[in-house]
Order: sequence, then structure tokens, then C-alpha cells
Amino acid sequence: MITSDELLVRLLLTGYRSLARPVLFTLANGDPEEIHQHVITLLSEIPDPVLDRIQEYVGTRRDPVTVAGVDFPGRVGVAAGLDKDGLAARAWGALGFGFAELGTVTAHAQPGNRQPRLFRMPHSRAIINRMGFNNSGVEALAARLDQWGVRRGNNALDYPVGVSIGKTKATPLEDAVDDYLHSLRTIAPYADYVAINVSSPNTPGLRSLQDREALTQLTTALVSTAAELNPADSLPVFVKLAPDLAPYDVGGLIAACQDTGISGLIATNTTTAREYLHPSELHLANQAGGLSGAPLTRKALRMVESVAAQTDLPIMGVGGIMTPADAQAFFDAGASLVQIYTGFIYNGLALVRGINTLTYPDRAR
Repeated sequence: MITSDELLVRLLLTGYRSLARPVLFTLANGDPEEIHQHVITLLSEIPDPVLDRIQEYVGTRRDPVTVAGVDFPGRVGVAAGLDKDGLAARAWGALGFGFAELGTVTAHAQPGNRQPRLFRMPHSRAIINRMGFNNSGVEALAARLDQWGVRRGNNALDYPVGVSIGKTKATPLEDAVDDYLHSLRTIAPYADYVAINVSSPNTPGLRSLQDREALTQLTTALVSTAAELNPADSLPVFVKLAPDLAPYDVGGLIAACQDTGISGLIATNTTTAREYLHPSELHLANQAGGLSGAPLTRKALRMVESVAAQTDLPIMGVGGIMTPADAQAFFDAGASLVQIYTGFIYNGLALVRGINTLTYPDRAR
């Protein structure tokens, strides 16, 4: 017998796929990046009373969990990149998300890479992007959160706020630590956790910071600074890993994170591989950038399994979570929380609601 939860998920999915998504995908002459901006702007303008009604009907969150000392009202969150500048931050809780990772933001505002830089692949249920950390800068995000009364731990947005920080493109690699430290110090009063993005394939040289020595230097500086800013309750710092790392490298990076006091790991970022694409979309395989969506699911899941087998650090699973069953597999593999981006683009609120109705293993850390 079908439950009321299952019925609502099916209705949301049918309505989104048959009505909302076809309209969205044809707006702005089909330009994925412009459509994305339209949606973020629309979400940012929804009045509070409407958000309250949306949450009442579709935004129920269940099975709260504490991870790295942060209380999460739900297990599914917004992945970094979906709301880079936090414009729609007021809306995510009402849509059923238990947290949102805003950003990636950098110490200095930057336009990102040249357009076009976002390519939708509907038959593969995937996206290729080479955005290049386009954002208004960490200070602009801090000011926006401050305007809304957000402070670390005060739950002003009805969920914990994570902020992903990355290296400014113009900053030389030898100055990367200071660049990240500026972002950390700026956003620390407002974020419930910070994620270090050293794994995006779209900023030249960034993934070299995943070298064990470089990562040790960076994480040591960030963790110690977080402790100095609040000695009684240090801001949790997570590291986001690439899915393309060799198994040997994964073990070394996990060891570095454990040794320097990192609070948790995020697995994974987008991939530079081009596996499992639909034949009709192979012509896009040569586009530079990171691939997300269904072709990444298996690789990201294997990474979560590998990381969980080597550490007790909490894991946020992300990458190719397109269905509630995918999310369940990530939880079963060892993730305490999951994040979605491409799955939300293709399946809408049905995916969020479906994940919120799962039965979760107890992985509070």
C-alpha cells in the first residue's frame, strides 16, 4: 500500500518533470547559466508567508542529527555551487533542506571563467561546468548574512549555514594559505561550518593543494586560526575531496586531515572523467570542466566507501545523488549527511522530500 509520503513524492516528481522542468529548461533561450540565475533570483524574492506555506506542505525535515558538534534538522543539504552568493539562503529551509553550503566564495570577488561555461546533458542526467568560482567575494556574503541577523549557532535561517571557501584565481599558489585565511576570518562569525574547496577542477593549479604536504600546511593554518577565533568552541572545518584521487593519495590526505584536526570530509567534488555519458551527448565530452550528475554516482559512492573504511571522521556524501535510493546508498556507505545539486536541477523538490522520508543509520559524530 502506498504511503502518503510516497504519494506526495510521486506527485511532486510528475509535476516537476511534466510541467515545471520543461518550462525552466526553455527560459532564456535555454541558456543553463541564465536559467540558474533566474531561479536563484526567484527563490530570493519569495515572501516569508509563502515560504511558511511551502514548508508546511512539502518542506518537512526528519531525523535530526548532530555532526561535528553542529545540529542538523535534516540529512539532505544544498551542495556548494547551487547558491554561490547566498542570495536564496532564506528559502532553502522551507524547501526541506536541513542545511545549505553557500559558495564557493573567494577572498576577492571574481567573474569566473569565460562563458559559455555550463552545459546541460539531459539524456545523461548530468551537467558539465567550468564556472571558475564566479562570486561576489566573501565580504559580500558576510554582509548579506549579517543583514539577515545570521550568527554562528543562532539558527536565524532555520538551518545550519555552511560556507565553502576557495582560492582567488589571481592569488599565486604560494600565497594560497593567506587567501583562505582571509576568507575564514571574514565568514567565521556567520558560518556553522566552513568547507575548504581544494578539489574544483576549474581553477588552475587548485587541485595541487590536495598534495599531502600542501594540504597539511593549509589545514594546519585554518584549524589553528579557527581555534584562535573561538577557543571555547572552534568552528568546524571540513575538507572537500576530488573523486579522481588515486587510492594511495586518499589515504595520505585522510591522515593529514586527522593529524591537523579537520572536523570532517566532503566526498566528492565534480569529476574530470567522462564515463557513462549518453551516446547522443558524447560531443560534449570534450568540454573542459567538472562533470556532475548520474555519471558521477558510482565514483562518488566508491569514494565515500573508501573514506569511511579509513577514518571515523564524519562524511558528507555528494556527487550524483539523483534519487532517494542513491542517497540511501551513500548513507549505507558511511555518510552522515548528503548534499545535492544536479539531482535537484533534474528532479526538483521530489528528491528533497524523498530523501527526507528515508530511514537513516545512526552516524552521529
